[in-house]
Amino acid sequence: QVQPVESGGGLVQAGGSLRLSCAASGSIVSFYDIYWHRQAPGKQREFVAYLVSGRGTNYADSVKGRFTISRDNGKNTVYLQMNSLKPEDTAVYYCEMDNVWGQGTQVTVSS
Repeated sequence: QVQPVESGGGLVQAGGSLRLSCAASGSIVSFYDIYWHRQAPGKQREFVAYLVSGRGTNYADSVKGRFTISRDNGKNTVYLQMNSLKPEDTAVYYCEMDNVWGQGTQVTVSS
């Protein structure tokens, strides 16, 4: 069974960039549709982006034009490139593959 493992979170100033990674431990990333979600303090978990076979990519309106989801099959890893970050992007970001969630990685954007 695949186990997503996220990394790349951290503290960044507003307007900055981060790239999150999600490795597919125990399996092959190209087998799966990939989803990124996030959960901010005191808020419900929300969809951020997906990369789905036959459908391509899609993004939440709040991140459209700033975030990009991609996959590197050679590295067996999925990425979420986040640019022009805003304080409201502060959250724990989760990668999902085959209905299995990773442990999350914290992103904090200071104003």
